[in-house]
Amino acid sequence: METQQQTWQNMTGKIFQHSIIQLVEEAIIREQANGHRLKVCVGSDSHVYGDAINYATAVVFIREGKGAFTFIRKEREIQNISIKERMLNEVNKSVEIAYAICSILETYDVEMEVHADINTDPDFKSNVALKDAMGYILGMGYVFKAKPYAFASSNCADMMV
Repeated sequence: METQQQTWQNMTGKIFQHSIIQLVEEAIIREQANGHRLKVCVGSDSHVYGDAINYATAVVFIREGKGAFTFIRKEREIQNISIKERMLNEVNKSVEIAYAICSILETYDVEMEVHADINTDPDFKSNVALKDAMGYILGMGYVFKAKPYAFASSNCADMMV
């Protein structure tokens, strides 16, 4: 699976040599052994730079009452697409990772949310993709969050894109 071959890093830039599946399982085992209750939030963001789009996908581990940590994947694509298509590409990248890790999360009884960097206010351009993104994420069986509650995409991934 392609997601296993991607390079992941933390927020300080440390590169990990393992797949996201292995990183997630190791993190869950370590954190639960330390007595932490976890929730995982997956979200992506993108920025346009000329004819290139930089994407970042964040897998955020929230330790209930004890902070959080993140794994990040960065990608760059050369394309010229509409805002709606770009928002849906972000959502697709998040769902791809959510799907890759969902069985591990189920095994260890860890909740997951998928965050979309899409504004619920119709005055914002990204809103054009809200219904499609919500339908896709909910249709996959995941918990959906949009701005202002989508911190995995609008804060964590945004800082790294």
